[in-house]
Amino acid sequence: MTKKKVLVAMSGGTDSSAVCMMLLEAGYEVSGLTLRVWDLPRQLAGGGDMPDFILKAQRLAARLGIPHRVVDVRERFRDSVVRYFLDEYENGRTPNPCVVCNRNFKFRLLVEEADRQGCRWIATGHYVKTERQAGRTYLLMGDDPRKDQSYFLWRVPQEALARCIFPLGEMEKTAVREYLCRRGFEPEATQGESMEICFVEGDYRDFLLRERPSAGGEDRCGWFTDTTGRKLGEHRGVPFYTVGQRKGLGIALGKPAYVLRLNAEKRTVVLGGEDELKTRAFFAEDMQCVCREEFFGRPDLMVRIRYHSRPVACSVSELPDGRLLVRTAGDVSAVTPGQSAVFYVGQRLVGGAVIASQKGIGLYAER
Repeated sequence: MTKKKVLVAMSGGTDSSAVCMMLLEAGYEVSGLTLRVWDLPRQLAGGGDMPDFILKAQRLAARLGIPHRVVDVRERFRDSVVRYFLDEYENGRTPNPCVVCNRNFKFRLLVEEADRQGCRWIATGHYVKTERQAGRTYLLMGDDPRKDQSYFLWRVPQEALARCIFPLGEMEKTAVREYLCRRGFEPEATQGESMEICFVEGDYRDFLLRERPSAGGEDRCGWFTDTTGRKLGEHRGVPFYTVGQRKGLGIALGKPAYVLRLNAEKRTVVLGGEDELKTRAFFAEDMQCVCREEFFGRPDLMVRIRYHSRPVACSVSELPDGRLLVRTAGDVSAVTPGQSAVFYVGQRLVGGAVIASQKGIGLYAER
């Protein structure tokens, strides 16, 4: 493979456009790849049969004089990422499709295409950094705390990370826009932000009903209950609620109520007060860490339980059944099964896990 040959994931947006130019200026031989995973109606508003983001990527590649390939993977994406998304909601969990896509889909396809083209490197517009130590590749938080995307990349395997270049990790978004404007690419610089979930436009519940009409059937209705099991009223179906939700419950109790937990099997949605969402212990599963010695027993370990949450000091132990018991130094709120718990030492990402069912956590939280 050519040491200076790099494959860039091109979305047609601001960040990947800047990445292409930066790598060209750095002397790399750049080629682009755009994955056609899902077409939203607004992306076809021009009346053509090709989404606007692909047309933008093609125009940029032509202007820069780099080869560009579009791979239509819509069917595979539906069977993999979208199916997972729908299944999780039906099972009473809240999915994290970007995490699953990055590991099982996006970066895997990037590596495959890079190998096909003889590219040593792959590059994306994520706001993260990497460092090599003792033969391992670590992700680091991006320097811009508002844009850091390390949380979504914890499941990317080592063999892919070792080949990644992230040119934007030391930049702020405003600097990226200014960089493009200085080079005469103002349309690329002034584009809006992309959506967090690329295949959902609007409320996920509408998407769920459209893709899985059975999720809203009468047989999916159940009961709102309090923590004692007392019935409070009927709900429209477990998939339409998530832990921590307050608005849109469709029930009036005379005081603010929050979703505390879901039980898809019993079709119950447990409601309670805001304080009841707080805990200092939770279970997680499907752990992945770079090095076990850096993960267990670290006094400076921190955890994030959602993308924009503040990292909290924690300790981690492994239970006999393989799950993790995570204890936090301060309260965390709305620990949500299906979401990711991502662990850091300073700016370095050292591991992650999927938040599990919290059944039985009270035995540990009270110790």
